[in-house]
Amino acid sequence: MKSLNIFIVILALIAGITACDDQLDVTNPNNQTTEGFGDSEAELNEVVIACYSLSRLEGTNARVGYVMDALRGDEIWNSSQQWYLACDNLNGLSDYFMLEWPWRDNYCVVNRTNYVLTRVGEVLEEGSDSYNEIKGQALFLRAQAYYNLATYYQICPVVTNYDEYSDLDKLYASCATQDEVWDQIEADLTEAMNLLPSRDEGGEWAQGRATCGSAAGYLARALMFRHKFSEAYSVLKDIIAGKYGTYELMADYGDNFREGADYENNKESLWEVQFMDYGTGGTNEVWTTTNLNSDATQGHALESNFASQDFGSWGDVAASPWLYNLFKKEKCTDGFLDPRLYWTLVTYEQEYDAVTGNSTAAYPSGDVRSNTVYQTELNEDTWMYSIRSNTAQGGISIAKFTNARNNIYSSFGTGLKCGVNIRLMRYSDVLLRAAECENEIYGPTQTAIDYINEVRRRVALEDLELSDFPTADALFEQIANVERPKEFGCEYGRGTDLIRWGFFYNSDRLQQITEHAYYKLAPTMTIDDPDNPGETKEVVYVNTEELTSATASGSSYSGYYKGHEYFPIWQTHLDNNTNLEGNSANNSTDNSTAFFEKGYTVHPVVDLE
Repeated sequence: MKSLNIFIVILALIAGITACDDQLDVTNPNNQTTEGFGDSEAELNEVVIACYSLSRLEGTNARVGYVMDALRGDEIWNSSQQWYLACDNLNGLSDYFMLEWPWRDNYCVVNRTNYVLTRVGEVLEEGSDSYNEIKGQALFLRAQAYYNLATYYQICPVVTNYDEYSDLDKLYASCATQDEVWDQIEADLTEAMNLLPSRDEGGEWAQGRATCGSAAGYLARALMFRHKFSEAYSVLKDIIAGKYGTYELMADYGDNFREGADYENNKESLWEVQFMDYGTGGTNEVWTTTNLNSDATQGHALESNFASQDFGSWGDVAASPWLYNLFKKEKCTDGFLDPRLYWTLVTYEQEYDAVTGNSTAAYPSGDVRSNTVYQTELNEDTWMYSIRSNTAQGGISIAKFTNARNNIYSSFGTGLKCGVNIRLMRYSDVLLRAAECENEIYGPTQTAIDYINEVRRRVALEDLELSDFPTADALFEQIANVERPKEFGCEYGRGTDLIRWGFFYNSDRLQQITEHAYYKLAPTMTIDDPDNPGETKEVVYVNTEELTSATASGSSYSGYYKGHEYFPIWQTHLDNNTNLEGNSANNSTDNSTAFFEKGYTVHPVVDLE
């Protein structure tokens, strides 16, 4: 299926060397240490594969490490009101157990990549293809780990030399400043971008691996976090021009959310995490580094959080009614719904019954949309009070990175089983970021509009007109609160965007996202009781109506504490390493002063209607 998966769990790195007597000194190849490993190109390649494997842990992308950022956004909410509640409400204390996992697992990536980067120059000739490929991949994976740490925890120790681990003072390092962490990220990505081959040059080797295009895309993201729009724009334009490989939008938006070789690692993907197709992996669930083994399922658990409990999910998160209604407000050129609604959320729509198999503007060769979910035919009533995110609270379940729309099975068990690769950066992100940079530097221009329209045409929406956006503030509003939510709804990255845009540091913007994140707990409706003819019963139903402060049960931001747009560093880490200091969430410190002192600005809210 994917070129990396046949290797990715063979390593549970390093045990010990057994020495025999002087007359026969044999090294057991299955019982090695770091001192006796990594002395050849083949062994370094194995360690690189072991680094990739850590992208599939609980705290990186297999579940919590992905969902926590999405919950910071205004597009989803904690519908179970249990598992992720402190993350969703952005007021959690430092003893909240879940805070450990992204820190722990991303530092596992840092540690392994540091091993590679410390040894590669001793083993391979600098400038050789193998040297560039191995070092470039390790630099990218380390940068991605630090990117996750920086966007989740604001500050963290920056450790780059594996040989220093024997020095406890350096191993138990203090936190670097936020800018120092981002400096390291930018340096690693810049070097990786210049070392790695493109997806075109890499051919089969590049399938599932980091390439110069992956590094360039993440470098643009890192630069934009610190409002380095000119530098980021230069990188983005080079990606668009093909300097780092050939990228383009898939004709079918949904191909970015299917599993299988025909869809994964496609021409739109700059970087994605590899998972085995459903049922093709092993039987053991590897959540952490403590139980790495060769019989891992090699799947993820996003489906167990995003999907409906009626099909086997935990039902922990659901989409906001705001996002659903945003999709409904604008139709395709033929009057049908934006197909991104279908691939983002699980809802019953009457028109899906009419379009299935027929030519539409979004699907000229035959529309794939239907009201079949997990091989179950929905109707308006059964979906409204049964096929929902959580049976206790209601909520719109999420289709992305699940097989709800792919219909390859009728139900599933919770855990690390879903095989849909998680696309962490797509070419549409490059285009919309280029539009944002163009607008930040030059104001609204036709060039910015053209970037946006390329994304819109894929789903058969009308082109935007430059004349409709007289100011940079107006076009920013369109990008931030229309184009990006509809293209990337319920995906990783929205929480980070809200931070870099300063939405937590401006009262009008904070009020705006508070309204976006309104939810309604356990709304009830009366229906005919199918088990008792002539009688009725009350059931919890899915709320799709736009909510106000008067009609909502609450908002994800109602309990927001200043500084908690980042997550607290886990208290046990602070206790174990007294050199660490707490971040703004640990101390409930307002970050707005530091944001504005750097010269950053927040676009005022613009009413586009």
